[in-house]
Amino acid sequence: MAEVKEKQTKYMKFSEIITYGIGLFGVALMTGWMPDYTATFFADFAFKGKGFDTAAMSSAISMVFFVAGIVGAVCELVIGYMVDRTRTKFGKVKPWVGFGVIPLAIVSLLVFVAPNTNSQLMAIIWMFIIYSLYTAVSCAVESPANCFGSLCSPNSSERSTAISIASFLRSVGQSGGMVVIMVVGILMKAFMGKQQFQNAEGQGLDLLISTAVCAVGLILFVMIFFVNNRERVPFTQEKVSVIDALKVVFGNKNLLMVSLTKICGSGRGVYGTVSLYIAIYLLGSKDLKLGLLLPMGIGTAVGTLLVNLVLKKFSTKKTYILFCVYGASSLAILYLVSSAIGFNKTLIIPFLIINFFCGLQHGNTNTTPNIMIADCVDEIEYKTGKRQDGIAYAGYGLFSKVASALTKGLGPWLLYKWSAYQVSTDVNVAYAAQTDTTLNRLLMIYTIIPAVFVLFQAVPILFYDNVGKKKEMIAEALQERRAAKAAAEAEEAADDAAAE
Repeated sequence: MAEVKEKQTKYMKFSEIITYGIGLFGVALMTGWMPDYTATFFADFAFKGKGFDTAAMSSAISMVFFVAGIVGAVCELVIGYMVDRTRTKFGKVKPWVGFGVIPLAIVSLLVFVAPNTNSQLMAIIWMFIIYSLYTAVSCAVESPANCFGSLCSPNSSERSTAISIASFLRSVGQSGGMVVIMVVGILMKAFMGKQQFQNAEGQGLDLLISTAVCAVGLILFVMIFFVNNRERVPFTQEKVSVIDALKVVFGNKNLLMVSLTKICGSGRGVYGTVSLYIAIYLLGSKDLKLGLLLPMGIGTAVGTLLVNLVLKKFSTKKTYILFCVYGASSLAILYLVSSAIGFNKTLIIPFLIINFFCGLQHGNTNTTPNIMIADCVDEIEYKTGKRQDGIAYAGYGLFSKVASALTKGLGPWLLYKWSAYQVSTDVNVAYAAQTDTTLNRLLMIYTIIPAVFVLFQAVPILFYDNVGKKKEMIAEALQERRAAKAAAEAEEAADDAAAE
């Protein structure tokens, strides 16, 4: 009876589950849209009218994101290692999230403040430095924020529910930044007039103002999380060496398989590189980027809820594979329908509807791996006696950053080289006209290429086995260990009190 009662114990208030999600919403509000709009800012706005060689700049932008991804991968390991060595009254994760948001807000703003230089070399150096700095600082907030999911409750079922709901709110936050950009554009146009707004938009001023708004939201929402949530899974006191930390990342088979999904699926994110151009050239308006990504964002949010329902029937392994097959199929259908209709106003409604169904797959990739990692942390603690949440999530983050580097290197290459995209050279015209071949390739970058990688990312999960009876056995064993340790500590404290 005591064992059953322990399994059913609820540790979190409902408000904590919500405020955990609010914290992730705030982080995603800032980071969810930054990479894609940063690429657009660097390519189309930052140095417009300077006469720089567009081919060299395109190659440099691809390399900027690749290098920043490698920087981020290294930072993930360093930060994860430091998180596991952090011991404060707030816990080991919360200080990183709570105290890291202000530096993140400041650096995010600086990304959209390009130097006034006529030197192409200086412009390229600035892009490398500022975006690598942004990547490093965002790692110091995002990775610990994700890690909190494994610490919020020792009840694995309650933990999964909290992660699912938080992932839902994070998905909403990823679209929230685009809502801010749209509203800022509407307000700027209303106050400045159409012509002045076009001039300001041509210089990327709307992006800077939108970043400031999102930065304020980042700080506000993370503070709500910070004051209302606490870590409930006790950390172990043993110090872990760098070698031991690396063994966690590369030595646990299940954690490695979850992490490898990021590498195998690295190209699935290239759709973000062209989303703005899909809205402009295929759907007819820059303002439709929100209309384009909002259905996908809503689909992502709905997908996180569907994942939670599917997980009640199937294991994390089956759920992940099922959604990958579905995701690739939906993207292929979007390509076929778009090609059949053609790039005109008739395409808008079916495109946006199918886009919603494509978004459902992202609910899986945003939620299921985080639940798997939390289960892997339990497995590692069961085998070694050491709870290493920080380095486990950092290991996944390392692979994520490498995958992001590959994506951000591949995406601009596909856009600016393979599709033969033409950059506007007129300071008063934001976007140049494109050929039919370019338009078709933009569509492929948004659909067919990601579909292939969505299937690839399911391959490592075929070898994942921390499910079913094995997962239940580990959870029960850890509960018994913690109960025994708590009883021993209580007995020791009683003996000390009696001795005094």
